[in-house]
Amino acid sequence: MRVVVALGGNALLRRGEPLEADVQRRNIKRAVDALAPVAAEHELAITHGNGPQVGLLALESYAYREVGEYPLDVLGAESEGMIGYMIEQELAGRLPGRETAVLLTQVAVDPEDPAFRNPTKPIGPWYDKGDAERLGSERGWSFVATGGQYRRVVPSPLPRRILEIGTIRLLIDAGVIVISVGGGGIPVIVSDDGVIRGVEGVIDKDRAAALLASEIGADALLLLTDVDGVYAGWGTEEQRRLGETTPEELGALDLEAGSMGPKVEAACTFARHTGGLAGIGALEDAGAILAGEAGTRIRR
Repeated sequence: MRVVVALGGNALLRRGEPLEADVQRRNIKRAVDALAPVAAEHELAITHGNGPQVGLLALESYAYREVGEYPLDVLGAESEGMIGYMIEQELAGRLPGRETAVLLTQVAVDPEDPAFRNPTKPIGPWYDKGDAERLGSERGWSFVATGGQYRRVVPSPLPRRILEIGTIRLLIDAGVIVISVGGGGIPVIVSDDGVIRGVEGVIDKDRAAALLASEIGADALLLLTDVDGVYAGWGTEEQRRLGETTPEELGALDLEAGSMGPKVEAACTFARHTGGLAGIGALEDAGAILAGEAGTRIRR
């Protein structure tokens, strides 16, 4: 079976943990421990979030005043390389002899996407109100408030086309574990004459993972995070985790746009368009989701 696994930002960096290299290495080791049994039995493509990491890189770029601030597409490429390198290293230790590859991946977006006028994608750390107002004034950054804290938000255009999809297919067909489309891929615009240029934004990782899974003919798409599935009636006494479900049932739920909403949308899109299995659940349950024993499993 061909499986695409999308590692959520909270699967790589737990809530409240510092953005330190050793912390991320420890969490990536935990992720690879969960994925190694899947890789041993199936063809595997891995993608991952990068919200905390790209936000940290933006802060570091801003703090170094001797040079101009680096654009988000370049920072996205840096985060793809950093996280992919750590995942590849851990996979080599768990699956000796299995070939792996990290591929910097450009994803074309529509220059007229309304997301460029309405930034919604959270990146980086949390700030108090004073720091958020200062950075907003100095840098023109937009922020969203949650529970008295503030986080930077940037445009999140829809992924339209993965530019390196041919290379990804060749590698997977050859039995290579491919780590690609990290952080949703590097957002770019392709002109009519083929010129490529990066844009300021961060593509939603789950939507890009669904596009990747469809483009490579995956049988299953696993969106792994720090919760064990999708819940109906979340936050109420009647809340219940959905096991086997359909895009139609999930479409009737009222889900938070900045949290579970994009995951459900991406999972339903993949299941509806391909007839494959889309699973949402906890990282450590990856194998059990495929076996139908855990998580929320969506089929057409």
